[in-house]
Amino acid sequence: MMESCCGLLTAQKEPVPLKSIEVELEVRDHVATVVSTLNYENKEDKPVEAVFVFPLPGDAAVCHFSAKLGQTQIVAEVKEKQKAREEYDDALSSGQQAFLLEESQQSPDIFSLSVGSLPPGESASIRLEYVTELAVQADDGLRFSLPAVLNPRYQPQGSEGSSVQVTSVPASLVPYSLSLSARVSSARPVSKVESSCSLDPLQYLNTDQTQATIKLSAGHKFDRDVELLIYYKDAHQPTAVVEAGQASAKQGSLMGDPVVMVSLYPEFPQSVMSTVASCGEFVFLLDRSGSMECSLNNSKQGETRISSARDTLLLLLKSLPMGCYFNIYSFGSSFEHIFPKSVEYSQQTMEEALKKVEEMDANLGGTEILMPLRHIYSQPCIPNQPRQLFVFTDGEVWNTKEITDLVKRNSGSHRCFSFGIGEGASSALINGLAKEGGGHAQFITGTDRMQPKVMQSLRFALQPAVVDVSVTWDLPKGVSVTALSPPITAVFQGQRSLIYAQLTGQSSEAAEGSVTVKYSLAGHPSQNQLNFSLKPAEDTGLTVHRLAARTLIRSLEVEEREGEEEKDGVKKKVVELSVQSGVSSSFTAFIAVNKTDGEAIQGPLQRRNIPTVSMFSAAPRVARCAAFAPPVMMMCCDSLALCDTSADFEQCGYYDNEEECSDKVFAAELEDTIEDTMPNQPPRDPLLQLVSLQKASGCWQLDPDLAEVLGKTSEEVEKSKPALVNNEVWATILALIWLHGFKMDAKEEWELLAMKAASWLRAQNAPGVTECVEAGNALLGFSVEKNVLGL
Repeated sequence: MMESCCGLLTAQKEPVPLKSIEVELEVRDHVATVVSTLNYENKEDKPVEAVFVFPLPGDAAVCHFSAKLGQTQIVAEVKEKQKAREEYDDALSSGQQAFLLEESQQSPDIFSLSVGSLPPGESASIRLEYVTELAVQADDGLRFSLPAVLNPRYQPQGSEGSSVQVTSVPASLVPYSLSLSARVSSARPVSKVESSCSLDPLQYLNTDQTQATIKLSAGHKFDRDVELLIYYKDAHQPTAVVEAGQASAKQGSLMGDPVVMVSLYPEFPQSVMSTVASCGEFVFLLDRSGSMECSLNNSKQGETRISSARDTLLLLLKSLPMGCYFNIYSFGSSFEHIFPKSVEYSQQTMEEALKKVEEMDANLGGTEILMPLRHIYSQPCIPNQPRQLFVFTDGEVWNTKEITDLVKRNSGSHRCFSFGIGEGASSALINGLAKEGGGHAQFITGTDRMQPKVMQSLRFALQPAVVDVSVTWDLPKGVSVTALSPPITAVFQGQRSLIYAQLTGQSSEAAEGSVTVKYSLAGHPSQNQLNFSLKPAEDTGLTVHRLAARTLIRSLEVEEREGEEEKDGVKKKVVELSVQSGVSSSFTAFIAVNKTDGEAIQGPLQRRNIPTVSMFSAAPRVARCAAFAPPVMMMCCDSLALCDTSADFEQCGYYDNEEECSDKVFAAELEDTIEDTMPNQPPRDPLLQLVSLQKASGCWQLDPDLAEVLGKTSEEVEKSKPALVNNEVWATILALIWLHGFKMDAKEEWELLAMKAASWLRAQNAPGVTECVEAGNALLGFSVEKNVLGL
């Protein structure tokens, strides 16, 4: 039976209780504190209950929730989830105002907020605070993302739990506004702050430029996440921050003792780093669910997510080393693989794979990633070929925890590199895959190109694996240490490793300690040591304690899900830690009840689910590609506008189940809609044309296709070739000169395949290389040095 949907209030021109959102961001080095204030007003003549579902960063520690009604401030408490729900229901049934904030059972990056019994004409202001660590990007920037987009999370039929369902409306009808201001401070100067959204100019607060403020320009549209990239001069130095415990907490407890946060940035010896691995089993897993047909950057001019992924696979396949193994899987409601098992990389297997990649479309229905992952892990590993898994998805899944737990169970046999494509990719899923799989996570949003980010991760995958990682502490007598972070399993050049630990016992103010991380890299023992003062830092609030509590809570939650026995004991520990630290968990919720002696609120309570902004306002069915919401507060509806029940949701639009959904009628509609909303694909990039002509061995052949990319005729290319020089050597040198001459701005995309080409040339031991380089420069109009080409 279809349920009635009460979420499309704006489409019916009825008022929506959310008026505005204000976000204040404080960034200290690599830690961000985010305070969001949501202002509501009930303009109806009945009391309302507003229900919101919204995304937060997957590793955020929500640590404060309060509501202000007139002059009354109510601060929420953290309680066991069922108790909190009962207290909320009791308050509403007795006519009291109440507020409930809880984390989704399936995915830690989705929260729901219930605002209960807002009387007619009443205003309420809700304050939500969380702390989060900022991830290091390939260019050394630190990435902060304020999620605005919550895509519908696909849920297969017959699975337990309720899916997140989203009501969407055109952006012009959404009546709430957003303001965001940020303050950035560090021991090192802030060199710049960039964003995918327009910002007011950076304002420095002191002469050494270690403190600055930045604001989001007025008039920000709610059609994408707000992403800030923060750059410091000499950014990534090892640091340790000791934070004093909470005076009111018991000594010996996590909140009562000092906690240390150590950030390490390992530097590997150059001799080891210059030897790129020439082996490995590379498994690529590509999302082909319907939402991958959306534009990569939400503009009508942009390429689609699936076409960008196809181009990326071309670059990856051309960059693989000879002698490795590979396979490509793709998934939606079902999954496919190109080869029954991973095959050796050769010209023949590469061509076969590329032919199949060219035919890949976003036509496999929903997003069921668990089945292909289980199949990949069931395949035996190939001796002396370390498995490297690359996962590309727009991250619209509902069972995040089940997926990351599976990756963790198989972390001993592979490394997992993950890529979140487009707005609304689940940060909990993308970061969780990489964290549990000992790899690296990347997000492709705004105007980002996918290729440079993926090639950065391929470089990481080709780095030798770090093994035998151990952490040792040297502390003054009388001070003991308890690790709060899970053991480090992955270490990459230029990436941060974070360690949290509780310090118990007494030491003098001047005391010092040290922490040493030892590991083995390609058979070479290495270590990084950091000395630090035990004197607590000033003005850190309880940020470090809350991040440490969050880290420990996450580890315990995984233990609870995996443990056959003692589940109740671990759950009890999580609830105790969550209540003690005031940090959210999957077993607790924030509850606030207005117990002042006001009159009970009269009249039946109207439920109001706030709608989100749709990407394709002219095409409601396609709108389910992505539903947009105001940053930080995305609203949901218990029932979808066009398909209200859970079963209908799975079969509608892009999220169909091919066996059970009669989607032929919709296919015709969809084709028309996509033609209206999607551009004609631009002509192929010359770089990708050149790359597509490269052989698996690294060389190019002298043929008319190559001449065309070089912008020359076949006769010009033939005539300029020095005498007695092999055709393939000449063609390969021309291709390398063209790359260095024309495409230096995209060097990170082609660097690995150019290294492979240079290696092939050196192996030929061909005469006349110097002459070839000179002749090639003369033909193409460059002056690229022979040594620059790696020759």
